[in-house]
Amino acid sequence: MFDMEKIYQFLVLASVFFYWLLIASVTIRVVLKRRALGVSIAWLMIIYIVPIAGIILYLLVGELNLGKKRVERFRAMYEPYRCWMTSLDEYKTDHPQHQNLFSKPIHNLCFMRAGIPALVGDQLSLQSETATILKSIASNIENASKSVNMVFYIWQPGGRADNVAEAACNAAKRGVTVRIMLDSAGSKAFFKSHWPDQMRKAGVELIEALAVSPLRMFLRRLDIRQHRKIVIIDNKIGYTGSMNMVDPRFFKQDSGVGQWVDIMVQAKGPSVPLLNSIFAWDWEVETGLRYLPDLSEYSFIKQHTHGNYAAQIAPSGPDMPDGIIQQILMLSIHQAKKSITITTPYLVPSESLLDALQTTAQRGVPVNIIIPAKNDSIMVDWASKSFFTDLLRTGVNIYRFHGGFLHTKSVMIDESFCLIGTVNLDMRSLWLNFELTICIDAPDFCKDLISLQQTYIAHSTIVVLQEWQNRSVLNRPIEQFFYMFSPLL
Repeated sequence: MFDMEKIYQFLVLASVFFYWLLIASVTIRVVLKRRALGVSIAWLMIIYIVPIAGIILYLLVGELNLGKKRVERFRAMYEPYRCWMTSLDEYKTDHPQHQNLFSKPIHNLCFMRAGIPALVGDQLSLQSETATILKSIASNIENASKSVNMVFYIWQPGGRADNVAEAACNAAKRGVTVRIMLDSAGSKAFFKSHWPDQMRKAGVELIEALAVSPLRMFLRRLDIRQHRKIVIIDNKIGYTGSMNMVDPRFFKQDSGVGQWVDIMVQAKGPSVPLLNSIFAWDWEVETGLRYLPDLSEYSFIKQHTHGNYAAQIAPSGPDMPDGIIQQILMLSIHQAKKSITITTPYLVPSESLLDALQTTAQRGVPVNIIIPAKNDSIMVDWASKSFFTDLLRTGVNIYRFHGGFLHTKSVMIDESFCLIGTVNLDMRSLWLNFELTICIDAPDFCKDLISLQQTYIAHSTIVVLQEWQNRSVLNRPIEQFFYMFSPLL
């Protein structure tokens, strides 16, 4: 009996020690990662509130683990792609003569950190009607003669999205090289449909990127997503922006947020091969196959209508320089002197971004943020509301859009420089997912975006601080609860 009691005491003490050692080890690991303070605190709270489950969750999705194979590919790819970027120096198009005060620092940042130059001479057009965008992409694919490359987070069968799928199949059948890469989680419905078999039978090279499987959870972080939206036809016409390959009339109709509202930028000119190189990068990371595009055939003409306008392509992701798009965003905000207008579906800013927006408003620059009145994510919706009071008190204007689910991601600085892309104002987009932003220094293009943003505001209601403070007291603890975990959303 005495021996059994001693054994029992030993087991209890050993269990307590092991539990303490486990908590201490993970805590030290979280601290030593030296991430944003809010991220570290959020993880420590989860670990301490739900210790065992929190530790398991942290080990699964707490660190940026892209997987051994992808990391090895990235290391082998870096130098060849760097050389390809460097070869753009031979083209006059990468020497903008009339960059404004905003684009020069951003060009320097992208070139020094990622080796990506700003290019001039692109013909850029803003497309905001979903039907027009899908019809335009399908038409370009139908006229393709050499190649079609596409990457999307979501491809949802139905409506005009099927017209694009049919155009891709027809292009492959007539000998055009068609490569499509879709995120495994975002395009789950697509991969369960008849389209994958139909596309592959037609000759389309279709890849399911970042496959979601319980068997991979300890080999790679499963919530890293391929969030880019890119279309390139014949290395001459390119599209990028916020829109997934979906027809809003058939997409998430039961979510109660209305039809999704998006934009895409169509580009013709020297930036298209650069967009294509981003696709080629993603394709090689996922497959190991290299398809570096040819350099631009565009001949630079100083008298060209768009000859003096600059466009900067800025990709981000686990295999790119850390936080480069957040740096671009912060740099743009701090440079603003007249106004800032931002559209985003998810407003869960980092500490530094929140401080930048508040500081800019406090120095007298009008800051307007347009978000959807209804959100498709309950957690994000509550977390976003937790920032309203701090933003409103410093003079930031918040507009809630009622014309559907505003999915457009855009930033307009001083009505003369803009950012458009796939990035939401949350930590997931800014630090985790594969994203893309195009920074545009083109007055005529900016006028079109300004007009569109004003249309959004016209269909919105402004949040008034006094009215917001009178909201139900029951909402506040819910907002604060999700605020605590906002660095992880």
